[in-house]
Amino acid sequence: MPSYVITGVSKGLGWEFLTQLSSDPNNIVIGIVRNKPATDKRVAEELAGRRNITILAADLTNYNSLKTAASDAGAVTGGKLDYLIANAGSVSQYDAYDDIGTLGTQDPEKFTKQFHEILDTNVVGQVHLYNLFMPQILAGDVKKVILISSGMGDIEITKDLDLAVAPIYATSKAAANMITAKFSAQYKKDGVLFLSICPGMVEVGHFNQMSPEQAEKLPEMIAKFQRYNPHFKGPITPPESIKAVLSLVERSSVENGDGGDYMSHFGTRRWI
Repeated sequence: MPSYVITGVSKGLGWEFLTQLSSDPNNIVIGIVRNKPATDKRVAEELAGRRNITILAADLTNYNSLKTAASDAGAVTGGKLDYLIANAGSVSQYDAYDDIGTLGTQDPEKFTKQFHEILDTNVVGQVHLYNLFMPQILAGDVKKVILISSGMGDIEITKDLDLAVAPIYATSKAAANMITAKFSAQYKKDGVLFLSICPGMVEVGHFNQMSPEQAEKLPEMIAKFQRYNPHFKGPITPPESIKAVLSLVERSSVENGDGGDYMSHFGTRRWI
């Protein structure tokens, strides 16, 4: 029975991972969330009868909670894990529609605080997650560790489209990609695939949280995306995105030379 651990399954892409993977009763699916009671309630209401789901509580910024979750997950899987999907991360509205010059000068203290908070979650937290689950991955049969990244972390698209927005988020994702590649460099010899995948531009409710000022800046960003891809019609749905991501995960391997790579849900460096 293939085993999966997925972080951040309470909503959005994480919930879709949980939904699609648990639809196969042969899969053992463990979700890690900050709010376990609320997620247990949602599972009971929307995924009733799926006995292959286990929800555990942990926070990427709390090492001891992650350590406990890893131990509890091992008790469920017998100490062996096939897939670790590092989906949880911080997506801040703070920097989503502004440039680094504006944010860094209008309130330096707030900028510094936000930068540290996002890096603690999106970078340092992933390091601890990987390390704590590595003994189980090494004991597993499949040995795949997947970071859910973002095309915003790509220097080329930033340069080509002059994407000045989301500087902190983009930096955190670029750093997380590098961390994932470094783990690949260490564990490729053991047959472990580390891979960073951008799920595409997905509608998970972030646009509903925009302020009026941010909404005024959105058309400019959309215009740049349409210049990048003239066929771009807007965000895709979570089911469409996660179906493509899981297909890519299954066909990627160390043997194919995919270890440490960074690609989109298309299996290329085209992000949308």
